[in-house]
Amino acid sequence: MSLDTATAYWTLSPGHGALREEPLPLPGEGEVRVRALFGGISRGTESLVFHGRVPESEWQRMRAPFQAGDFPSPVKYGYVSVGLVEAGSAELLGREVFCLYPHQDCYVVPAAAVTPLPVGLPAARAVLAANMETAINGCWDAEPRLGDRIAVIGAGVVGALVAWLCAAIPGTRVCLVDVSPGRAELARALGVDFCLADQAPADNDLVVHASGNPEGLRLALGLAGDEARVVEMSWYGDREVSLPLGEAFHSRRLRLIASQVGRLPVERSPRWDYRRRLALALDLLRDPCLDALISGESDFFDLPELMPRLAAASGEVLCHRLRYPTSD
Repeated sequence: MSLDTATAYWTLSPGHGALREEPLPLPGEGEVRVRALFGGISRGTESLVFHGRVPESEWQRMRAPFQAGDFPSPVKYGYVSVGLVEAGSAELLGREVFCLYPHQDCYVVPAAAVTPLPVGLPAARAVLAANMETAINGCWDAEPRLGDRIAVIGAGVVGALVAWLCAAIPGTRVCLVDVSPGRAELARALGVDFCLADQAPADNDLVVHASGNPEGLRLALGLAGDEARVVEMSWYGDREVSLPLGEAFHSRRLRLIASQVGRLPVERSPRWDYRRRLALALDLLRDPCLDALISGESDFFDLPELMPRLAAASGEVLCHRLRYPTSD
């Protein structure tokens, strides 16, 4: 890596990506140059981007903060980068930081766009920050309460984090639900109960769906108790989903609530902003048990060959971490 060029990953067409070199400007007033240490792939969203399945109606709303290009392609997309500030604002020089930046080995951004990692948070674990933000926002939308019976369907990274957060509320009974028996080990590592989909307890006060599969949402409606809340955290891209909203859906007065990380809940907006939410996410990630959510690691320069496999992978993949070279 030279000081005047950077290497970035681009999706060039649906199902095909490549590394490109591009100019790297010098940092100006109020800017920093960050050398990436680790990155993370948000497999659900990035698989939809990689396959060109972002619906046209969402092309603007889905833009990442430093995205280059436009949907469907070519596009430089991503939002998980942890790096070291090596030039620019003196107060950040030498600090490890998180930034919502695409997959690139070095970049220049405004100093306000990076957040220093808190003491005690390893850079390698900080790649979970965007997932933790999503989980925090989901919990705010779900409003779990003391003593609630809670089912979280989908033991991917976001679902597991939601279950972990909810289990910290006194008196809650939280069950992480998945179709894969192998997810029981993850649940044990996080200290939450686990059960397979066909054994999940019913009559829950709150059900959170995060599996990305419409069958999981149908299960969520069945596991909800009367007057309960069902929170949908999955995003299906351009797929349509049919649900059993006849039968007892209305008589049981179920509430189906959408949750999306791009917008803070209205009741939080007077006091919270995205920077405060990110700081909370990074602070929560100091717990070492969350390393269980990292299911693999690869070299950044292998990403063109890796991305098709990750995008097509089964639910066994959790967070796949990218490792950047640490020297020229």
